[in-house]
Amino acid sequence: MSAPELACNVEAVPGPRPGPASRPFWDGCAAGELRVQRCTACAEISVLPAMRCAGCGATALVWEATAGRGALYSWTVVHRPQSPAFAVPYAPAIVRLDEGAMVMSAVIGCTADDLHDGMRLRVVFRALTDGSVCTGTVLPFFEPDPNPPTPTHPEDLHGRH
Repeated sequence: MSAPELACNVEAVPGPRPGPASRPFWDGCAAGELRVQRCTACAEISVLPAMRCAGCGATALVWEATAGRGALYSWTVVHRPQSPAFAVPYAPAIVRLDEGAMVMSAVIGCTADDLHDGMRLRVVFRALTDGSVCTGTVLPFFEPDPNPPTPTHPEDLHGRH
């Protein structure tokens, strides 16, 4: 018996409630872009919406699109969800983007047995639905990258910088 594919939970699950600080992130998802904030004063990047840079405290933050590619850093496989709205198995994960920021999402498009440290992933976007009706919210997920870059340094094999 083969392992089941990881679930892509978009049907009748709780969605985000964007506020002023996070709206550019969610607008980016709707446009097919995974966005991060970059501080124009010190170049620190962050996925967490903020009004001030965590690195230097400056308020000079801008939103920019990433390449949407990275390496699997950490994950777990859920077989007993906290809510019956979630199909199992699913794999919440931390992905280290090639730009350096870490983003929490879920891995789809493979089985739990396929997951490994440093696995190359790319972002894909899926719309939340309330049954069969799209809610207008689009979530980022990650799937195996069919065209991973060729590492130039051994540490790149594991997505660490």
